[in-house]
Amino acid sequence: MFYRTILLLICSNVFMTLAWYHHLKNEGWPLWKAIVLSWLIAFFEYCLAVPANRIGQREGMNLFQLKITQEVITLSVFTIYAVVFANTAFHWKYLVSFILLIGAVYFVFADIK
Repeated sequence: MFYRTILLLICSNVFMTLAWYHHLKNEGWPLWKAIVLSWLIAFFEYCLAVPANRIGQREGMNLFQLKITQEVITLSVFTIYAVVFANTAFHWKYLVSFILLIGAVYFVFADIK
């Protein structure tokens, strides 16, 4: 399995989620400050995402598998952030959406001719 790739993608997505959304908790910040802080955080996201994709490709994942895996991880990390840290309600339709994404992961990795 692609454990190293998945672990690195999870870690990179924690940084990405913080870079993209954490500044929203500080509405009083000027826009330039939010942008600079987000870019500083995003640097660490790239330091993890780039090796994750290279390792995944070396271990046999194709680009579609890498991207769909990354998207599921992104949405999973985002959901935890939104519910736990941003106190956003989790609606049943989000659960249905995740189930459909799991189906996408199944099909991208399935050996269907």
